[in-house]
Amino acid sequence: MAEEQKKMLPTLGLTGVTVNAMALIAPGAFLWITFVVQAGYAYPSGMCMWAGIFAALMLAYATAISYSELAKLYPGAGSSYFFAEQAFLSKTHAYRFARIAKFTMGWASHLYYWVYPGAMVATIGIMIGYIVGNFAPGTLNAGTPGPVFMALVAIIAAFGIAYIAFRGVNGSTMVNIAINGIQIVALLFFAALAIAYRLGHPDGSTGMALDGTSKVLHYAFSGDTPAHPSAWSVIAPHNFSYVMLQATIAIFLLVGFESVTALGEEAKNPKKDIPRGVLLSLTIQGLFCYMIEYFAANYFMNSAYSLADAKGSAAPLGDMMTIIGNALLGGHGQAFMMLEALTVFLALIGTTLSCINTGARVTYAMGRDAEVPEHFGMLHGENLTPHRTIWTLAAISAVLGAYAALYFFAGASAPDDKTIATLPHNLWYAVGMSSNASLTALPNGLALVTLISNFGTFVVYGLTNVCCIVAYREHHMFHGVKHMAIPIFGALANFACMAFYIIGPIEGLGSTKEPLMAVAISVIWGVYGAIYFVRNSKKRGKETMLVTKPA
Repeated sequence: MAEEQKKMLPTLGLTGVTVNAMALIAPGAFLWITFVVQAGYAYPSGMCMWAGIFAALMLAYATAISYSELAKLYPGAGSSYFFAEQAFLSKTHAYRFARIAKFTMGWASHLYYWVYPGAMVATIGIMIGYIVGNFAPGTLNAGTPGPVFMALVAIIAAFGIAYIAFRGVNGSTMVNIAINGIQIVALLFFAALAIAYRLGHPDGSTGMALDGTSKVLHYAFSGDTPAHPSAWSVIAPHNFSYVMLQATIAIFLLVGFESVTALGEEAKNPKKDIPRGVLLSLTIQGLFCYMIEYFAANYFMNSAYSLADAKGSAAPLGDMMTIIGNALLGGHGQAFMMLEALTVFLALIGTTLSCINTGARVTYAMGRDAEVPEHFGMLHGENLTPHRTIWTLAAISAVLGAYAALYFFAGASAPDDKTIATLPHNLWYAVGMSSNASLTALPNGLALVTLISNFGTFVVYGLTNVCCIVAYREHHMFHGVKHMAIPIFGALANFACMAFYIIGPIEGLGSTKEPLMAVAISVIWGVYGAIYFVRNSKKRGKETMLVTKPA
């Protein structure tokens, strides 16, 4: 019982809460790891990549404003889970739905926060495989690293990063401050070089390919080697369906601004700093870093390295850095790529760490309320961290990360049989690398895990916008724009992205396996949650719908 009575300590200022959210949005990490998923998802929808990210950013801003406004009213641990209960309890009639709303929000949050780290550790495995392949091509192929090797690295990363989270949020914050500064500088340097390379290589000029050969460069929007013919083409929406499909992936880049609302008990001035931290983190990482970096990467692509090449690589950004470094940095392409990869590796640690910290605190809040098993609501005696939740999350992340890495080259990313035949014949390729036909028939592991996490994100974000409307409905601070118009837009935008999981396959856009399987798994999780909620309520003698309003 003594362990349950321990409290988290308020140690974070504005910088601390903002940096923790910035770490989860980490532009350095996502530009490297998500570009390949975006390039291959419903190919060639990647030609609308920048517009898709911008659409997701507008959705994220609407939701961030709702989070910011809710944090002003209800500072505390638990994020959306806590907000949902407080918003309904404050109402004259809607209070009876408070416990249902709270549990629904918390349960949906697990689909987001407990799946997201699995995708992150998988990408750590993929990145390490790509780097090792550059230095030991006889052991691993850089473009197609061994699935078993990548899965093993993912498992090690899951438990290693969980240990940092277990040690406490203050140490995590200092790590994230350093990581954010390094990766922003490194990626902006890459963006400047990518734009300089494109400006110096107009259509018809000679440029370099990844293999070091020289080729005549062309920029055609369609065809076998799609690349943007102009700067305007990079940012133009082109095709509404493509933009929406890209937005369903792009939300993965932007999630995290809300994570600071789970640190309410650890913030020194939560009512002031957390609302500002939400919007600051999204502005710095999303509006500034992502928009610049994704423009530069898409503007760089040409017939020698096009969208088609990007979707078939383990690390398109690594390939681009190698080409740019060879062309503009005196032939030191591999060295340039390795330096940038180091910053990405640090960013991946930071974003995974931030998500584990946030997810563990949401589950901690639910455990403290006995909405999930109570041992999740306990804090470690010395570190004052929700240790049981952290280690459970580590195990789940290891399993999901291993699966995503093992089947990273399945689905649309499956290599042809000729490529498979040239791969090293060793233990690292024993699983996850069969024939092209077999791999094509399977869902892409990383895309599936990403879409499951994103579906949970859309549910949580959509419902949080609804909670903002409820919270201010009878409040003297009600503002028509901030508390009605913006949340309605945010809710509709989130639910529209959810709908595209089904609309896309109906329209025949890309693979049907990953989005439909993501929906099915999400539905199963929701049904299981409803059953658990009813049984747990009966077991503990709790009302599912409140009869009287709590004092």
